[in-house]
Formats: sequence, structure tokens, C-alpha cells
Amino acid sequence: MIVETLKWIGDTDGLLELIDQRRLPGEFVKLQCTDIEQLYEAIATLAVRGAPAIGVTAAYGLALGMKKLTADGDLQGALACLQQSCRYLASSRPTAVNLFRSLKTVKRDTEQFVTDHPNTNSQALRQFVLAQAEAICQEDVDMCRRIGHNGEKFITDGAGVLTHCNAGALATAGQGTALSVMFEAHKKGRRFKVYADETRPLLQGARLTAWELKQAGIDVTVICDNMAAYLMKQGRIDLVITGADRIAANGDTANKIGTYSLSVLAACHGIPFYIAAPSSTFDLSIKSGDQIPIEERSPEEVAFYGGTRTAPEGVNVYNPAFDVTPAENITAIITDRGVIESPSVEKIAAHFE
Repeated sequence: MIVETLKWIGDTDGLLELIDQRRLPGEFVKLQCTDIEQLYEAIATLAVRGAPAIGVTAAYGLALGMKKLTADGDLQGALACLQQSCRYLASSRPTAVNLFRSLKTVKRDTEQFVTDHPNTNSQALRQFVLAQAEAICQEDVDMCRRIGHNGEKFITDGAGVLTHCNAGALATAGQGTALSVMFEAHKKGRRFKVYADETRPLLQGARLTAWELKQAGIDVTVICDNMAAYLMKQGRIDLVITGADRIAANGDTANKIGTYSLSVLAACHGIPFYIAAPSSTFDLSIKSGDQIPIEERSPEEVAFYGGTRTAPEGVNVYNPAFDVTPAENITAIITDRGVIESPSVEKIAAHFE
């Protein structure tokens, strides 16, 4: 793993340390979130981003929320505090399903713990919530590694790989999803070239993906988002691989805005298009991508660049953070459980049996 994106420090009165991804690549700065409000702000402002990393961060956020409890607090008050923290963190970002899955898991298991241990106290409850967060974190580390092992075979010697946004260690608690595949292929001694879309408007590809790959010693070239088709026409791209923020039961996949465009271009040029994502990113309660909520972010992200206004003042701006790639445009989904080729409702259901 190139970087450790997040780390809990201390016991139940501890804090969550995060790499502030808003400052990369110019500055390597770590945030120390000591309360749930600081953590909420970190998620909402993209100091921490990437569906798996958001999910793990949210789980630790519940541990921070429980710091408000007093040692002699009653259990019902403790559960009410947990529920309030869940609602609060759930409002931070709407698209990445890992956020909601982590909150639901910790809440469900904690309520069961209280049922099984009616004579427990608030301190024991805090310890249980922190242990749950640590388990979710370790699960993500393990899933990332398995994704890399399952997908590295798709990257051959001399291949040209196109990726979009950032799906590396910075987006997870482990070594990433799409970039995990690249890291594992690199470990096998294969030489290949990665083209990283800059990923407007916040440049996660140029700022974060290129930084991670360069740190790992992988050959990487940054391109503007609108250059992808030309590189495909030139024969420089052999495969496209991206991460995901939510995958519906039929395989439709939400990812950073611009991913759908790449899937259309890849299909036009006969280039395989892969999604790499952990099991936790699937939302089998959603039938298709039409039901995935798409976050719309501040117009200022588009109207300004580097603090300088680049669009006329008062002009309308549309800034969806994600789009949905239909399953028929996806060659395969690489998960921690294996590979789903030509994803469909039936294949995904079988994958999770």
C-alpha cells in the first residue's frame, strides 16, 4: 500500500487521522478529526473521498459521535445518540452506498449487542462501536487486496490502460480498487502505461491518481478528459478500468462524472471496459441505475479554477458529481469475490449467493 489514507489513533477517546486530499499533490497534510462534526465536514468537502474510504470513515464517525456519552449514561440514551449520529452522517453525501452500508451495519450490530447484553454500560457500548469500525476498516483492506489479485491478469505487458478519477489507496482503507489491479500487475513485473484522465472539475485524476502511480513507480501520463477518444483512435488504449460508487442489481454502475462517456467511447473502439469494486459497493436493493441518487455539487467547482473565476458571473452551471454506466457497456466487474463477465441480474445474484 502506497499511503495510509485513514487511521484511528487511541482508544474510545481517540481520533481519526485522515490525509487531506484537497491539498494534494502540492501539500501532504493530515487532518485529525476529534469529533463527529469535523468528520462530517471532511466527507462533505472531499477531504476524504472515494466510496470505500467514505464508508470506513463514516463507521469511525459513529465512534466519534459516541464520545458525547457520559460514563454513567443509560443505554437508551446511548442508542439514541448512535441513531442521531447515523442520520447526521447519512446526510453528508448521497451517492456512495458504502456510507449507508457502514452506518446500517454498525447500528444493527450495536442494537443486537444491547439486546444480548442488557446489563452492559455506555463505555462497553463505545468499545463495541469502535471495534465494529475497525472490523469494517480491515474488511476493506482485505477486499482491496483481493480485487487486485482477481484483476491483474487483465493488464498485460506493454498495455495502455486508461483510468478516470481516483480509485487508489486514497479512495479506500487499503490499496485501492482500480489501482489495486495496477499495483498487483506491477508487482508481477509487467510494464504498462497508464493514462489518467484529469477528471474535471476537481482534477482527482491529475492530482491524486497520477500522484499515487508516480509514488509506486508506474508509468503514468495525465491527459485532459476530452483527449480519450483520440488516444483510443491512435491505438494507445488497450483497456479502461475505473472504480465505482454504487452498483445496482443489474450491473448499472455509478462512478465519477465522465465515466459513462468513456464506456461509450470504449464500445465504439472495441476496447474492454472494466469496473473494479468491492462487494460493499453493490446495492442489490436497487434494480437499475435509474434509481441511483446522483449528487449535484456546488456550481463554484465548475465556475472557478484554482480560485480564479473562469465562467461569466451569473451564468447557469450544472455540476452532477456522478453518472451511470449501463451494464451493457461493461466488459466485466472485478470484485473481491471474483470476476463478473458481461454483468446481468442473474450473474450478479449468483456472484453473491
